[in-house]
Amino acid sequence: MKVVEVKTDKRYILYDAACIENPESLGFDAKYWASKDAIIGFAEGRGTTFFVQLAGEEYVLRHYRRGGFIARLSLDRYVWAGLRYTRAWREWYLLAQLYANKLPVPQPVAAQVVCQGFTYSADIMTRRIPHAAPLAEILEHHAVSGHTWQEVGRVIRRFHLHGVWHADLNANNVLIDAETQVYLIDFDRGRLRRSSTYWQQANLARLKRSLLKLQAKRENFYFAETDWQFLLEAYASASLD
Repeated sequence: MKVVEVKTDKRYILYDAACIENPESLGFDAKYWASKDAIIGFAEGRGTTFFVQLAGEEYVLRHYRRGGFIARLSLDRYVWAGLRYTRAWREWYLLAQLYANKLPVPQPVAAQVVCQGFTYSADIMTRRIPHAAPLAEILEHHAVSGHTWQEVGRVIRRFHLHGVWHADLNANNVLIDAETQVYLIDFDRGRLRRSSTYWQQANLARLKRSLLKLQAKRENFYFAETDWQFLLEAYASASLD
C-alpha cells in the first residue's frame, strides 16, 4: 500500500497509489461513473452505495450520510474540526490498519473530503469483495449452515481480540462470499478500544437485534435461536489467530 494525500483548493483526496494512478481526475459521485457507463450495481441503505468498475477492477463507492433526527437539518454535511477528524479519513486509516493486520475487511482505495465554510462532505472508496453478499440478504432466501454461523462468531471474536469496535454491527455489515469467508464492512465511526466485555457484548447484542428486527419484518427470514447459539459457541472459543 502506497498512501498519498493531496489537496486541491478545498478538496482533499487520500488514496492508495498502488491502486489509483490519477486521483485528481477521480470522480466520487454517481454522475461521474454513469457518464463512463461504469456503474455495475448498487446497494440501498442510509444512502445508495454504488459498485463501479475501473481498469478492470471493481470498487465500492459510498457517500457519507447522516441518520436520525440530525438528517432533517443536513443530509450529508458534518462540522469541520480538522482533516484527521473527518469521517472519511478516520475510517480509511482504520481500514488500512485492519487490512495490514490481515483482518477480513475491504481494502481501502481512496477517500475524499470537500470543505465548505465550517462544514464538509465526504466519500470513501474500497475494493469490492468478490462474490460476497450481506448476511441479511442471504437469510431472505435460505438458511445458512451451523458452520457458517460459527465462522461469523469466530470472525467477530478476532476483531474484538484486536480491540476493534464496530459502531454499527448489523446483519447488513456482515458479508459472506462463495467460499463461506466472512468479512465485516462499513467502519464509519469504528475505532480501536481497550478490551472490555461490556462493549464486546454490546456489539453482539446489536447484531442479534438487527437479525430479530429483520425476522419480524419479513415473512420468510431464515434465522433461529439455534443459529445464534452456534455463533456464540464459536465466538467464545475463538483465538487471536
